[in-house]
Amino acid sequence: MKRKNFLGLALAATALAFSVAAPAQTAYKSEYKMSLVLGPAYPWGKGGEIWANLVKERTQGRINIKLYPGVSLLQGDQTREFSAIRQGVIDLAVGSTINWSPQVKELNLFSLPFLMPDYAAMDALTQGEVGKEIFKIIDKAGVMPLAWGENGYREISNSKLAIKKPEDLKGLKIRVVGSPLFLDTFTALGANPTQMSWADAQPALATSAVDGQENPIAIYTAAKLHTMAQKYVTMWGYVADPLIFVVNKDIWASWTPADQAIVKQAAVDAGKQEIAIARKGLVEADKPLLKDIAANGVTVTQLSPSEREAFVMATRPVYDKWKNQIGANLVNTAEKSIAARKP
Repeated sequence: MKRKNFLGLALAATALAFSVAAPAQTAYKSEYKMSLVLGPAYPWGKGGEIWANLVKERTQGRINIKLYPGVSLLQGDQTREFSAIRQGVIDLAVGSTINWSPQVKELNLFSLPFLMPDYAAMDALTQGEVGKEIFKIIDKAGVMPLAWGENGYREISNSKLAIKKPEDLKGLKIRVVGSPLFLDTFTALGANPTQMSWADAQPALATSAVDGQENPIAIYTAAKLHTMAQKYVTMWGYVADPLIFVVNKDIWASWTPADQAIVKQAAVDAGKQEIAIARKGLVEADKPLLKDIAANGVTVTQLSPSEREAFVMATRPVYDKWKNQIGANLVNTAEKSIAARKP
């Protein structure tokens, strides 16, 4: 009799254990939504695609992710993306530091004009103390950051002339992203900055409603902007746009620790691959991507150090103004990290 009671208790305990463990598995969604500004035709979207594929493969299908490019979950409003992730409208995202800067002011660091002179400078920030501090800030703001990616250095193109000095920008109508810092920078250079989404920007360029735009070269080529009257490109590298792989915190908490580790490592691996894609054709000595652009009848201007310095000086008041708004300590740490970077 005692043996039967013992077996009964043991079976009941086992059943209870399964009933407690079961919700952790059943809490998994059949599909998770990933927000992206650009699709897999661009390095940005490709990074999201690689991440989703690695997660599905490594979790053996437990976590399935669907891509929503064009910020389609938010009707194309890029600047609402961070809030939507925090609120749970979006499950995962590979997002731009620029687009999220209205909600996280420290992300404006990467948009300080001419802070980062080269890729080694960008790596010194994202992969060093600054990157760790930014992740702590994002975590505190209510979103789980996992890895860094890269949209690239933002170069400028237009339909009017080769830009070699600040005065060349005077009066040009330039499409910019929805950031006050970008408005300040282009206003200081004498341009007429016009905020609009990327979806609106392309027809505006094609119809000459705006004269120019600033974006990474990978976007210029993938969008075939040479067919939209953008016949002049200047490589000035005035700001860079790191991307961040993130997950909504409630979604993150619903996964087992093992799956969390898989998703994070997949983000790190995808980020490394995405960065390599974003830099392809630009880090080589002969910069083959620029040759491809020039072959389309585009004038590609590469600034000399003295020419670049003229732009640095023209935008210095903007840099100084925003340094305090971003946080002087964070900017000082960034400046020291860049000064100590390895080539």
